[in-house]
Amino acid sequence: MTDQTSYARLAEIARSSGAFAMVAMDQRESLRAMFAEKLSGEISLERRVAFKLAVARILSPHASAMLIDAPEGFAPILEARALDPGCGLIVAADDLVQPFGGAVDDTGLDDSVDLVAAAEAGAVAAKLLVIWKPDRSAEARADLVGRFLERSRAAGLPGIVEGVVRPPSGTEEPDWSEREDALLEATAELGAHRPDLYKAQVPFNGRGDPDSVSEACRRMSDSLPCPWVVLSSGVTIDDFPAAVEAACRGGASGFLAGRAVWRDAIGPEPEPALRARSVPRLQRLGEIVDGAARPWTEAPRPV
Repeated sequence: MTDQTSYARLAEIARSSGAFAMVAMDQRESLRAMFAEKLSGEISLERRVAFKLAVARILSPHASAMLIDAPEGFAPILEARALDPGCGLIVAADDLVQPFGGAVDDTGLDDSVDLVAAAEAGAVAAKLLVIWKPDRSAEARADLVGRFLERSRAAGLPGIVEGVVRPPSGTEEPDWSEREDALLEATAELGAHRPDLYKAQVPFNGRGDPDSVSEACRRMSDSLPCPWVVLSSGVTIDDFPAAVEAACRGGASGFLAGRAVWRDAIGPEPEPALRARSVPRLQRLGEIVDGAARPWTEAPRPV
């Protein structure tokens, strides 16, 4: 059962329209790999933190919330007062198992993240990534999600559960024909734990007929007892606006996305690209969700 106080705090990460236009900046090894594609040499912690601070300063005035990781970004962003006052701060509570240059393979709860202390410092929500594979234990996933939601609600924070489907061991992503069925199965399974907000991949990675994307999203909406948003992994920067609109027409309440907003700003001097490309992109996405998203207050309530 959800805590109604924490659920009501979703208003602190939403736009006045009731839609979510949130930026993810909690990448760790993934960000290091993205920088390594553009720059030679070791990608220092200082460079990664500087990028996260630039994203926070430049994009937060246009975002309803920003998701930050605890190991690298949370304290520096608070110390620098980098977030716009109107942008809610979401703290990532997950510990990621991820080889350099590869995708996240598994997750756990980061026991070093004290959600009560994070809330006192200014966080208004918490997020957990769950990797869903058909050949892995549903019981283990249930235990992970249950412990996360217990901690987030004890801290008075809305709990955001992000389900990302991956193919079974030994199967490559391009060869996985059951991906769309798995996406719906994962949504129903993880949503049954009644998070305050659910975060999911875009069906078909946003490619093809928008009506097909919307219809798949309607099935996801029907299976969820809570509002939900889409992430951008797997969707190109150019495809993401149409994918968000199609998802919203299928019942999504917005997005929580990183790469599709700021990835092409990665480089030795990211600030000009963030201002020239990422800001207008985020502004346009905000307009899309204001016009097409189901307000979170009109979605099923996780009671």
